[in-house]
Amino acid sequence: MRIITVLGARPQFVKAATISRALKTTNSKIEEKILHTGQHYDMNMSDVFFEEMGIPKPDYKLNVNGRGHGAMTGQMLMDIEQILMEERPEMVLVYGDTNSTIAGALAAKKLHIPVGHVEAGLRSFNMKMPEEINRILTDRISDLLFCPSENAIVNLKNEGFGQFQSAIWNVGDVMYDAAIHYGKSIGERKMKGDYILSTIHRAENTDNVERLKTIIKALNKINQHVKVVVPLHPRTKKIINNNYIKTEFEILEPVGYLDMINLIKFSKLIITDSGGLQKEAFFFEKFCITTRDETEWVELVDNRFNILAKADENKIVESCFNLIEKPFVKTIEPYGKGNAAEIIVSKIQSYFS
Repeated sequence: MRIITVLGARPQFVKAATISRALKTTNSKIEEKILHTGQHYDMNMSDVFFEEMGIPKPDYKLNVNGRGHGAMTGQMLMDIEQILMEERPEMVLVYGDTNSTIAGALAAKKLHIPVGHVEAGLRSFNMKMPEEINRILTDRISDLLFCPSENAIVNLKNEGFGQFQSAIWNVGDVMYDAAIHYGKSIGERKMKGDYILSTIHRAENTDNVERLKTIIKALNKINQHVKVVVPLHPRTKKIINNNYIKTEFEILEPVGYLDMINLIKFSKLIITDSGGLQKEAFFFEKFCITTRDETEWVELVDNRFNILAKADENKIVESCFNLIEKPFVKTIEPYGKGNAAEIIVSKIQSYFS
């Protein structure tokens, strides 16, 4: 059996690596080929990235990037379709919510190739997010829906998926698999002393200068008491500089996945607008303050491991000092036991047997 995995960004490669490993360790008879759309240019995705992390290199690379949503998705759809017509896989596997995700799913479905969606059922309920549109449409046309949590299952049921011809499972979160696997390789801390780790990259914060100023004012205020470290995306840095926004915290160049895991592991607290980092904070037993109006990871908010602070300066600062010395005690296991990839491989084999 042959599957084509469609990916477009570095986090998707990290997630997909868990399933690539499971395909080998479980002695499955599934042949996997990886198609990289090139959606996100990432200086950290060099040959060293694939070698150090043991991630299979793509069999196909399209280099479709640097254009609007419509042009990007349309070009991907055309190019992926051509490859699928040549390869004729039994299934196409997609991840998350990028333009690559929906393009891969659409191309496969139009050719009557079954689609598997990893991280199915996630919802922010904010239709202004391109990611929300991508994930909803991908779920609707997928045949195998691999959900990372029980809340994701509930979302699908509320949308009537019980009436559709799709198989739905709560398999756990492949990001938890990755955190356990790569967390074992982290040695000494790279950042000395106590620090809070923060990231800012979401368009809802960077494209709204007032929101961005408010978040940075909060980080500056916190930095007066505890060092704040921010690996800063070049786009965010440019917006800060163009608007003469004063930063008093420590700014780092963008870091690779292993370096980010190191920074998380030895931090005191996380302040972020990243979806992935919210969960990684939980995996490494750190409280998280999220500078967004909503989150897909509602189970972390409901259980007070994650505080939705929006772009509210006072709430960000107060939440930080309320949580920074609070003991972190895991009372829930919402994302499985770190074996999501093995379960997914088993479900794929059972589905086609």
